[in-house]
Amino acid sequence: MSSAKLTFRAATKADVPALVALIERAYRGDESRAGWTTEADLLGGQRTDAGMVAAVVDDASGRLLVGEADGVPVACCQLENRGGHAYFGMFAVDPGAQGGGLGRRVLAEAERVAREQWGADEMRMTVITLRAELIAWYERRGYVRTGQTQPFPYGDERFGLPKRDDLEFEHLVKKLA
Repeated sequence: MSSAKLTFRAATKADVPALVALIERAYRGDESRAGWTTEADLLGGQRTDAGMVAAVVDDASGRLLVGEADGVPVACCQLENRGGHAYFGMFAVDPGAQGGGLGRRVLAEAERVAREQWGADEMRMTVITLRAELIAWYERRGYVRTGQTQPFPYGDERFGLPKRDDLEFEHLVKKLA
């Protein structure tokens, strides 16, 4: 991946099937274990579905940013303009392309879009608190743990089948200005 030119664009409805597959590969099942972002030990089932991805694509307050290498989607993230700040989510990097700086480039592009196109002064996100390695990755990029948490949506299979009963999300924030 490092030799391929990475380009960014907003996702379209035609991208939905490929992006669902990318997100699933990055987080669920044995294929996700090729990268370091797997949630396979915490959650089974789906990470997302076509309806959820299409809703992000159609949301007028944001976009689903696609990172492509040689015309193939290798990464994506959700950006939502929430008036003064932006929300970052649905972040996925193909497991075979992880560890080479691609995620860092996608995050930097998302921050640029939020700052330059929307005038956002900070980026916010939620991360499962048990994902210590992932939280540390975000902290190295300037994100701060707020200590504010919210419960995992147990019983809503659209977000996966929990393998533990202690899942919750923590809010992280980064000043963009």
